[in-house]
Amino acid sequence: MDRVIIGTRGSVLALWQANYIKDLLKDAYPNLQAELKIVKTKGDKILDVPLNKIGGKGLFTKELESLLLENTIDIAVHSLKDVPVEFIKNLGLAAITKREDVRDSFLSFKYEYLESLPKGAKVGTTSLRRTMQLKRLRSDLDCVSLRGNVQTRLKRLEDGEFDAIILAQAGVNRLGIKGIKYMLPLDFMIPAMGQAALGIECKKDSEIYHKLAFLNDKNSLFETSCEREFVKTLEGGCQVPIGVNAVLKQDCIALRAIIGLPNGEEVLEDYIESKVSSLEDCQSLGREFALKFLALGAKDILIKAQDWEF
Repeated sequence: MDRVIIGTRGSVLALWQANYIKDLLKDAYPNLQAELKIVKTKGDKILDVPLNKIGGKGLFTKELESLLLENTIDIAVHSLKDVPVEFIKNLGLAAITKREDVRDSFLSFKYEYLESLPKGAKVGTTSLRRTMQLKRLRSDLDCVSLRGNVQTRLKRLEDGEFDAIILAQAGVNRLGIKGIKYMLPLDFMIPAMGQAALGIECKKDSEIYHKLAFLNDKNSLFETSCEREFVKTLEGGCQVPIGVNAVLKQDCIALRAIIGLPNGEEVLEDYIESKVSSLEDCQSLGREFALKFLALGAKDILIKAQDWEF
């Protein structure tokens, strides 16, 4: 292997992520020639429709996966939270990187805290999961779909279209975003599965598949595998109101999750801890926890949420 083509979306954040992986590959394999191929996905092309209305499997990954199968690119770098839990035949995750900060973040030029927002304040977010948790806390907030890359969202906030917006803290950190008067991580909000980790996808029978193993982070692998198994068992996707977060400490995983309607009603939330010693233990815990949610009516909530107007 002397050359690798890395597929990526074209946003500033996606390019940061792809270049980060490119640099790690070149450090590990000094003679490797690595280059980026920028791809526009369905999620990047349709910006005037809420994500849940154009969602489904592969919203931000399908085009990259097609190029992998055609051997046009060798690997694809994804935000793991965008990667569906089911893969096309012969494709898989070769590595899951160390996580950044998993939390969501509150950003505003006018208001210091979420609690200080006035009644009816306009809050921009792309996520039904975030909307559900915001509305559960503050039912009066006007949560509005905010599409586009990070720079576009920040410009709309600066122009006064929104009183506040919610972004992933990982993206804020990776891009070194500054100049926002008020910026605060939201500890109460449960993130999306895989949030803050990168997933490296490629063909399982490719020469590079096993060479990417050095990118794996054990904690991240165990945590996100638990989260992804939880969502898989629920038959949920990337664009439904499910929050799930696993934290590995020594030989124990603490797992919390939330499911609900985007208006903050009919919410299920729970927490579990268990000792784990293998990846299979983590996946089993995710399945067990999901079955508990299903027994409490999670499936009915998710069906209602699929047709939600946002």
